[in-house]
Amino acid sequence: MSASRRSGTTDELGPDEPEPARQGPDGSDLLAALLDGMDAALCAFDADGTVTHWNREAERILGWTAAEAVGRAGFAGWAVRSADAEEVEARLMSARDAPGRQVDEFALLTKDGGRVLVRTQSAAVRGPDGKPAGVYCAFSEVHAQIDLERSIALSEALLEDASWGVVLVDADLRPAVVNAHAARALGAGRTSVLGRPLGELLAQGAEELESALAHVLAEGAPPAPAELWVSVRTPEGERRRCWRSGFVRLASPLAEEPVPLGVGWLFQDVTESRQGEQEASLLRFRAQQLHRAAHAAAECEDPAEAATVHLDFALAGFADHALIDRVADGGQDADRVRLVRVAATPSGAPGPSRFTGWAGLPVRYGEGHPTVQCVERAGTVRAGAGSLGAEEARVWALSRQWPPDAVHALCAVLRSRGRTLGAVTFLRGAGRSAFERSDAMYAEDVAVRIATSLDLAALLDDDR
Repeated sequence: MSASRRSGTTDELGPDEPEPARQGPDGSDLLAALLDGMDAALCAFDADGTVTHWNREAERILGWTAAEAVGRAGFAGWAVRSADAEEVEARLMSARDAPGRQVDEFALLTKDGGRVLVRTQSAAVRGPDGKPAGVYCAFSEVHAQIDLERSIALSEALLEDASWGVVLVDADLRPAVVNAHAARALGAGRTSVLGRPLGELLAQGAEELESALAHVLAEGAPPAPAELWVSVRTPEGERRRCWRSGFVRLASPLAEEPVPLGVGWLFQDVTESRQGEQEASLLRFRAQQLHRAAHAAAECEDPAEAATVHLDFALAGFADHALIDRVADGGQDADRVRLVRVAATPSGAPGPSRFTGWAGLPVRYGEGHPTVQCVERAGTVRAGAGSLGAEEARVWALSRQWPPDAVHALCAVLRSRGRTLGAVTFLRGAGRSAFERSDAMYAEDVAVRIATSLDLAALLDDDR
């Protein structure tokens, strides 16, 4: 006889009996819960056109409860005007014989007598034998549907055809979606930037951008767009760009409480216009400085003092230190150029530059020194130690007889009456950028004025 035993006992048992099945929700309860949980209004009709189902969203839109709607024959006389009832019913019930879904728009009546324009999707409900047993109809207010379609269309347009960058950033501050314009601006493909930290895409400016995104997640969108300067990493190297950026916080519309999904970041490249504005502003400032320096120098009785006035006015916003070296008597005829320091900005407390006089020992400039090259070539020379470490840059500056904090140098030749008189050297520290071509042009303008003053001072000195 077949039997089974439990572990640890000797009681014989009969054949195993199946455990009772777990009780789940009744099928009708489950259907009612599904219908009431839908975001769209839904009703259903049997083969005779009698309402069999009516969910809560339908009740919200029209005001009729399920108890009032279920069992009615069609919409005539309560949910549709009598004059329109025949047409509406025919359009709805025609879905029984149509393949797929059928979309219609018509006006329904609310319980309080108002009218609501709705868009419906109707389809046949088939019985076990495969024949049409009725029709279900899902509907929503037309304006709500149009709003949804507009939102979808706007999203697709922004992420495909927009002429500015659009980036959807997730709550971890990493790009989740980018449009084609943004991908080009970031120097990568649309998929290669997804999920990467911003610090991998931007060499500079990532911290400022992440701070802005975190603020939007916590506080909401700022009141006005912001301009961010960044350096983008590209296969060709780093590119300095200015992006005019706007931010919006994204929240889920399906949650009862706002749940942040991330940030929408829209930006436009305004680098060229901002650089143009900066260059124009810089040119205006430098022209004003040259104008003020000319007026101040005109009041100096000693031309040598006028030379230092030009030097001091040129320093403002341009350099940290400046030196004037004059070719020593007979220095250009020798095998090697010999230069004497005649003026320099003070190395300690700020103050006006001092003219030290024509006499003095030649400066111990080594071979290939930028100032010597400037005099030999009668042209502007730029030099720098920006790629060196702090201590190496200090050694670099001291070996060239410059202040220890100098990192960038620009030497402009002093020429007057067809002769080379010496050179003026402008120096910048580590906190400033290297000298550019526009800086060289300004230094040359200043050098012309200094050379004229020094030439006049030398002539007067010889007369004495």
